Amino acid sequence: MIRNDLRNIAIVAHVDHGKTTLVDEMLKQSGTFRENQVVAERVMDNNDIERERGITILAKNTSLIYKGIKINVVDTPGHADFGGEVERILKMVDGVLLLVDAFEGTMPQTRFVLSKALELGHKVVVVVNKIDRPGARVNEVVDEVLELLISLDATDEQLDSPVVFCSGRNGTASLSPEGTETNLEALFETIISHIPAPDVDVDGPSQMLVSSIDYDNYVGRIATGKIERGTLKKNQEVIICDHHGLHEPYRAKVANLFTIDGLTKDSVESADAGEIVCISGIENITIGDTVCDVEHPEPLPFVKISEPTLEMTFSVNDSPFAGTEGKFCTSRHLRDRLYRELLKDVSLKVEDGTSSDNFRVMGRGEMHLSILIETMRREGYEFQVSAPRVLYKEIDGVKCEPLEEVTCEVPQEYVGSVIEKLGARKGEMKDMTPRGDRMNLVFEIPTRGLFGYRNEFLTDTRGEGIINSLFIGYTPFKGEIPKRTTGSLIAYETGKTTTYGIFNAQERGIMFVVPSQDIYEGQIVGESPKTDDICVNVCKKKHLTAIRSAGADEALRLVTPVIFSLEEAIEYINNDELIEVTPKSIRLRKAVLSNVQRMKDAAKLKNQ
Repeated sequence: MIRNDLRNIAIVAHVDHGKTTLVDEMLKQSGTFRENQVVAERVMDNNDIERERGITILAKNTSLIYKGIKINVVDTPGHADFGGEVERILKMVDGVLLLVDAFEGTMPQTRFVLSKALELGHKVVVVVNKIDRPGARVNEVVDEVLELLISLDATDEQLDSPVVFCSGRNGTASLSPEGTETNLEALFETIISHIPAPDVDVDGPSQMLVSSIDYDNYVGRIATGKIERGTLKKNQEVIICDHHGLHEPYRAKVANLFTIDGLTKDSVESADAGEIVCISGIENITIGDTVCDVEHPEPLPFVKISEPTLEMTFSVNDSPFAGTEGKFCTSRHLRDRLYRELLKDVSLKVEDGTSSDNFRVMGRGEMHLSILIETMRREGYEFQVSAPRVLYKEIDGVKCEPLEEVTCEVPQEYVGSVIEKLGARKGEMKDMTPRGDRMNLVFEIPTRGLFGYRNEFLTDTRGEGIINSLFIGYTPFKGEIPKRTTGSLIAYETGKTTTYGIFNAQERGIMFVVPSQDIYEGQIVGESPKTDDICVNVCKKKHLTAIRSAGADEALRLVTPVIFSLEEAIEYINNDELIEVTPKSIRLRKAVLSNVQRMKDAAKLKNQ
């Protein structure tokens, strides 16, 4: 049976190409909101971190009605680190809208998401977005998409994909770049005519593949997926099994059944094959499981998610300030939270570490892990993390490391600096293309070579450069890459910083602390221009005499300190350093806090 009343689509694109903004306009123009309803911008980005950063982190479902046809839409992340979200969500849909920026054209993540859609045989609608952007290269970008389809071995049918020209911000779409349409009707019509309606067996035994998991404090786990066959009913007895045999099949009951209506979930008694639904009441259900009819437990294959490429060690906070700012501080709290994250993030791996109070956490990239750290600190967790390390693989007896394709778009005058820096980090330039007064550079570089480079890149290009990377595979180990050529200024004692102490220490390097800040011995309070670490006493008080008053400090001029964000801290630290993360603070510290002990360890290493 072909369900002509239904379409299931995902919107995929590179980061910042306008997916969420386009979904906003689609929802508005389809009448999903009341006329007087106040709707926030990027309404699908509904958690705080997404709204602050302006990026989508989690794939989200919504739906709209156009001419009596229900269109289920999945908004996906564009950042390469969240590629696992895109991979699993594609199993839920029958076609994709491939968004491409009319100025930037095809980018690394565009290739990644398109290749995954083509592998599953999905129909593609190419949407050239931001056609009203200054410097838009509409016709060139259409050619770039065609070249990309050819290079990915698309079928003849996929090469004939229709192209729609959009301005997501203005809510307009047309079938030609010069179109004067004032709404998105052309896009809706193309979706209805080109994306196939689900062809399903409504009368067969029930079968639903779980593609995402959400958690609700009242109803527990909520599993979302597409009903592949038959009908699913509220209170139905089902069998939960998985294709990879990770757990024994077990019986369960569907307590609640929801369909997606705009931004809300509607409770229903039953739903037929082809529909995307949410179910609750099954305690241990996870991504990749199949909900089956009791008489026919037939698990469906689930997409193989790409392996993680980076790892960090999460451990219990053992600094002198441990337990003063966080609500959850013990190894049990930390372990439970990390393993709970595995239920909804298929790209993440967690293993117990070398001792009971540390854990190996493996992910797709620095952004992937930093979002997890940021989420946990906002929930009240207190812990410490190590510098990121790449995960090596042995292929045919050769030690191999992850390789990234890096695309840099920089003003012409900064090209030399970027080439020089990436060359020193074992990067190989593959392409160099002018785009107006800017240059597009493509490199292949080991993942290790990018550690700590993004901040340098922004400095070298005066904040005008754009850098994107995408994991492309493994390459034989390329040798040592220097990470940081500077040392650290380390606090000599525990106490409160003083203006006098910081003033005397700032001659040694760049400071990271402000006056009257609590610090401890072994905390990193600044950066030394030399490669060696230097101990400084930023808590030093000025001795007062009959003719020297405390107020004389007011004349001391302090240089503005550098305050790190979480991502910057992760990129900055060396292998013998840690980041202490609490709900209120991010502190850099040495793994060994005692200054005397570090000197002993260094002397022992020198003598070996």
